[in-house]
Amino acid sequence: MLNLIGTYDCKADVKGRVMVPAGLKKQLSPSLADGFVIKRAVFQPCLELYPMSEWNNLMDKMSGLNRFNRKNNDFIRRFTAGVRTVELDSTGRLLIPKDLMQFAGLSKEIVIASAITIVEIWDKAKYETAIADAANDFADLAEEVMGDTAHDVDGLS
Repeated sequence: MLNLIGTYDCKADVKGRVMVPAGLKKQLSPSLADGFVIKRAVFQPCLELYPMSEWNNLMDKMSGLNRFNRKNNDFIRRFTAGVRTVELDSTGRLLIPKDLMQFAGLSKEIVIASAITIVEIWDKAKYETAIADAANDFADLAEEVMGDTAHDVDGLS
């Protein structure tokens, strides 16, 4: 299982090609041969890049949803809207499809940020705004999400 680390400032060219930073490319090296899936994020105006193994794990979970339940069916359709398979080219560039560039409002200046097992791709200005907006609430969020001491095995504080 991947545990990706790092946030990288990058540039996209007019065709939507982005050079994947060497440090991230090295971390993703076990996944390069299998390729990636790129999609719209659910909660933020950014894109998510899944190594194929992570995407397949997620699809295994989603395949257990009852497609005869309307909410499940709608969720699957919306979650997979705009999904594409992508690979790095021989020079280490990722080509982001135009419609996904438009969805995320990506311009020339972008941020590639690790998110444990996937990578988020943001417009730099939107990323900085999202981080700044979240800073005020982060302590409360951290306490709510990670502060359950009943399951505190490793003593993180």
